[in-house]
This record gives sequence, structure tokens and C-alpha cells, in this order.
Amino acid sequence: MTEIVRQSARALLFDSERRLVLIKRTKPGQEPYWVAVGGGLESEDTDVEAALRREALEELGGEIDQVRQVLLITDDLHAGIGLQHVFVARLISMDLASRTGAEFTAPGRGTYEVVSVPATRAALSEIRLLPPPLAQFAQRNVHGLLALLDQADEEPERDEGP
Repeated sequence: MTEIVRQSARALLFDSERRLVLIKRTKPGQEPYWVAVGGGLESEDTDVEAALRREALEELGGEIDQVRQVLLITDDLHAGIGLQHVFVARLISMDLASRTGAEFTAPGRGTYEVVSVPATRAALSEIRLLPPPLAQFAQRNVHGLLALLDQADEEPERDEGP
């Protein structure tokens, strides 16, 4: 049996202007690349969605909703497998002054610039979004992901009473 040795949560986040919110990473001596907001599951996280919400808060000072898992990427690692749970979500609010974490305080880690990218196949093809399976998925499905969020916007609130 193959053991899951690492799990992470990432989000293709769309803002109120229907743009994709990503993080542009610039490390000394490397070409810039872009990543989706997210990171590894930690012991205090109750599940991968909780990890995603924590990461959005840490990396963006952000709050998200309409969270829905849309992809699972499996990585073959030395000691087992890693699972990257990829979600689509709406970014409700963001306060970059509230960002926390080692990414912003550890010297030598490079820069973490929050950028908005047009939600088009052409715009996504012009950046180096990592990992490659996420980039391919985002390019192929960007319009469907927006449609999912639009559909969720139109759904009436469910009464969860007795």
C-alpha cells in the first residue's frame, strides 16, 4: 500500500472582477514563476479546506468562499505520495498588510507578489504557473471554473432548519 506522506491545498482564486489572483515568486538566480495560493496541511488543520482557508489568510490576509475541490494532483515522492488538493474559490476580501508566515520574514526566500491575471487562456499561457498539471488544468478549464462560481452566486441560500 502506498502511503500519503504530504497533503497540500491550493486555490484558483477569482476576485470580484473575475480575475485570477496568484502569487508571483521571484527567487534570487531563478526565473520568476507563479503559484496558486495555498500550502501544506498542518496538524491544527481539521481538513484540506481548513488548510486552504488558513493559507489564504496567511498569504493574502484574505477571506474566501464558494470553495469547491476541482482537481487532485498526485506527486510521487521518495517516501510515498503527495496529494495536492486544488480548489476553485471566490476571494471575498484581502488585506496584504495582514499577511503572516515564514515566506515574508525569512531572508533569501525571494519575493511573494500578489498579482491579478485576466481569466483567459491567452493570459494564462503567458505566465509560468507551477506546477505544470495545475497550469494545464487552469488553461483548459478557466471558463468552466468561472461558470461554477457564477452558478454558486445564483443558487438560493439553503434553509438548514429542522
